[in-house]
Amino acid sequence: MGTDRATRRLKVVGLVPAYREAGRIGGVVRGVLAHLGTCLVVDDGSPDATAQEAAAAGATVLRHPTNLGKGRALETGMRWVAEHGADGAICLDGDGQHDPAEIPRFLARLEADRPDVILGTRRLAGRMPALRRFTNRFTSEVVSRLAGTRLHDSQSGYRYVSVRAWTLARPRSARYDAESEFLIRAGRRGLAIVEVPIATIYGGERSKIHPVAEPARFLRLALRYIIGMD
Repeated sequence: MGTDRATRRLKVVGLVPAYREAGRIGGVVRGVLAHLGTCLVVDDGSPDATAQEAAAAGATVLRHPTNLGKGRALETGMRWVAEHGADGAICLDGDGQHDPAEIPRFLARLEADRPDVILGTRRLAGRMPALRRFTNRFTSEVVSRLAGTRLHDSQSGYRYVSVRAWTLARPRSARYDAESEFLIRAGRRGLAIVEVPIATIYGGERSKIHPVAEPARFLRLALRYIIGMD
């Protein structure tokens, strides 16, 4: 960490990977822009009006012509962040499960400690559905062991990621498992990962995580790192 980075105010943008979030994405964008100067939405091949709604709300929008997966959307977004001279991005989902009003928590921790990654950590109890709670506890334990650092909510997509961290720990995975792989690689490279508490929000939104395919991807990912294919 250079002296300049340690003393100057960091440039942070909001990064929202989105797929079929028409009706929700506009509110998320406006919430992000209440705290950050730029909100970048990467529309991952949505067949609805996600991109148009995001742009109307004030976001900069990049579009994938087809659905490539959340990992690829994050890659596209972080490449744009780096090319436009920002230090990092606060990543959050476009479905309303991440409250933009909590962005100041990330910014305060960032200015205080200048970590490479800030993970928004939910309480894995209460409002979280029982199956999701069990899954998160299991995957967080696996990711923590593989990363070599304790992570209490590895499946949270609400996180600050520095350009430096993404460059050093860029995941190979294309879909939701990319978020777990990034944390594993970041931990193994000794990057500073800290946590901030965030609300547990579940509404009537339908999960886009396939109940069979995504767990299978996660298990394949874990096996790769267990046998040393990093």
